[in-house]
Amino acid sequence: MENVEKLAEYTLHSDGIDADVTISRSFGKAMPDYYIVLPVVNESMNIILKEIRAQLIREVPDKIQALSTELNPPLKAEFIQMVEEKMKKLLPSLGEQEYKSYAATLLHDMFGLGILEVLDTDPNLEEIVVNNSKTNVLVYHRSFGWLQTNQRIETEGKIENYAQQIARKVGKQITLLNPLLDAQLANGDRVNATLAPISQKGNTIDIRKFREEPWTLIDFLKNKTMTDELAAYIWQAMQYELSMIIAGGTASGKTSMLNVLIPFIPPAQRIITIEDTSELILPKFMHWVPLLTRLPNAEGKGEITMLDLLVNSLRMRPDRLVVGEIRRKEEAQTLFEALMTGHSVYATIHAETAQQVVKRLLSEPINLPDIEVSSMDIILSMFRQRRLGIRRVLELAEIQETTVAGQTVLKVNNLFEWRARDDTIQRSVSPSLKIQTKLELYSGLSANEIEADIGEKRKIIRWMLKYSIPSIEKIGRISSLYYTNKDDLLEVVNADKPPETLEGY
Repeated sequence: MENVEKLAEYTLHSDGIDADVTISRSFGKAMPDYYIVLPVVNESMNIILKEIRAQLIREVPDKIQALSTELNPPLKAEFIQMVEEKMKKLLPSLGEQEYKSYAATLLHDMFGLGILEVLDTDPNLEEIVVNNSKTNVLVYHRSFGWLQTNQRIETEGKIENYAQQIARKVGKQITLLNPLLDAQLANGDRVNATLAPISQKGNTIDIRKFREEPWTLIDFLKNKTMTDELAAYIWQAMQYELSMIIAGGTASGKTSMLNVLIPFIPPAQRIITIEDTSELILPKFMHWVPLLTRLPNAEGKGEITMLDLLVNSLRMRPDRLVVGEIRRKEEAQTLFEALMTGHSVYATIHAETAQQVVKRLLSEPINLPDIEVSSMDIILSMFRQRRLGIRRVLELAEIQETTVAGQTVLKVNNLFEWRARDDTIQRSVSPSLKIQTKLELYSGLSANEIEADIGEKRKIIRWMLKYSIPSIEKIGRISSLYYTNKDDLLEVVNADKPPETLEGY
């Protein structure tokens, strides 16, 4: 008898489709199961839906054309209503929920991504993956990691059709001559697709889901991604305009961490963000100018690169400059030139450790001079433990200059480190030299006063954690009050009153 452990159950709602999900683990299976129950479309119903589809294409071609380029809520609701009316004439004995369910199924099949549309409504999923038509769809769950679903895209042609629908919606193409697609959907999801024979086992689609409510400092504290002491230390560094690189591997949480930390910036300062895909979400009240790169059109014209935006941003009087990811030599050069001319900069980079960040910046193809690399204040390394499905700050380090055999070399000094044995993030016993000196210079505080300031910030962070401050916006409000009305904020924190008692919260 098969030994099955049920892990979770819940229901998804997608444009009229109610889908029950059961997640379970079977003894001996390499991967847990994600079992989703969808409306059954038998052969007779399939014929009826095809007939309704043909009627709508003849009767309302303008609306069909509009839906093929943009699936906005009013258009979707109108389409579902039209389908329901036609179904009621053909099948008057069905229930209201069945009409809605079949209408939504046709909507997803004609203009969306079929079963992937339903999966995309699951807030617990980070990734949805189609490897080919011969294997089931896989999903990455926030709590349970990789899961195998009971759903499969029937043919390679259908996968290709879904990829082409995605491409059309973002003004791109994916064809046998151009078999790779990288796109961002209107809802923020990032999609990568490949066509055979480039992907040898069949056509693929990978959807990295955009989190509707971005991760917050409170989320990161609750799930032990970071500690309140580390958060307070970074807050202080950002208050006094120290610059930072956030490093890590793919999906380690680099951009999420950057988004979590930006609300610590004083509210009156101008923040310019530069990204390839729009992922950062700042509090609405902040002085924020988001810039986004653009690919060339079919004629090869109109491209706006990261470098173009970086150079332009320096003419926009930024107080803080945030770059989604450093990839190329020219981008790194411009960013570090901005840093050396007095701008506070924040960026992400692919590297596993602080030491690897330094090596990557010093080596080809980036190949920056030592003096520029040493101007970066802090490196924060993110780590994803795939076996346990956790993300942690691996280390927070400073870059120091030291002399070896008469030559100046760059050394990484860890100030905080994650300890795998007991899953804790500890402050290093080795003292900070560079950061401590800069903080004393920029703040006018003594070493003892700097520690007291960190303690004060820790108290505020613990208070926010206790009251589970719910959003980037609210955390940003409290951070803003720290800069503009600190005495009133501390009075509420010290009295352990709820945040709602704060004016301006």
